[in-house]
Amino acid sequence: MNALAPAAAPEAPDAAPVYKMKDLCELTGLSRQAIHFYIQQGLVPEGKKTGRNMAYYGPEHVDRLRLVRTLQEERFLPLKAIRALLAGETAGLAPAQRNVLGEVATRLGASLGAQARPTMVDAAEACARHGVTMAELQRMVEIGLAAARPGADGRLEVSTESLWLLDIFGQLRAAGFSAELGFTPDDILIYDEAVTTLFQRETAILVDRMEHLPPEQSAQMIAKILPLIHAIVIHLHTATVKNFFAALEPRP
Repeated sequence: MNALAPAAAPEAPDAAPVYKMKDLCELTGLSRQAIHFYIQQGLVPEGKKTGRNMAYYGPEHVDRLRLVRTLQEERFLPLKAIRALLAGETAGLAPAQRNVLGEVATRLGASLGAQARPTMVDAAEACARHGVTMAELQRMVEIGLAAARPGADGRLEVSTESLWLLDIFGQLRAAGFSAELGFTPDDILIYDEAVTTLFQRETAILVDRMEHLPPEQSAQMIAKILPLIHAIVIHLHTATVKNFFAALEPRP
């Protein structure tokens, strides 16, 4: 049986196959909160509203929800990567442009620590080790910052590629940025959004200005400039903070 195929739909008065939210939860194994989040994030289309708090959904919603869950839990992809796949962000690239970016990806893979298949570790143990709660990790997964899935024994596992985030967030908690003060994993999204915008503009420049170069040359150039760009971002952010507080100092 196809894991992505929808089950039989309940009969509506007009014989149209429709689902209520509770049906989606049962068919996909996802919580109501998770489904609403996927809809809000544009991963799943909205249902047909029939009232303030009522909407109906079709088989296409079940297919999409199962696909999102498969990509997240079987291929270990965070939601932002799933969003890029579903949107087909690279579909419009010309063959020459794909060759350049493909060569860059191959050459940068090792330097960026890419793995053929991420290793999964027990989520509860990882959270305890880094001073993060399971609820905080689950929220990181929901908003696309971390990759996790249920293990063979049903216990949640987290990708080793997401452990850096647990470590950083644990340090934030230790520094006093507590939940009582209102700090949550959602606060990290402002940095994720900023980096995503930056990368999109960088990619546009790369494709526009370097597609005529041999892929090998482009890859070598990007490999050399990447740490310089990271340094630029760090210094600009530091300078912005410094200038902000300098402007608050009383003037003579």
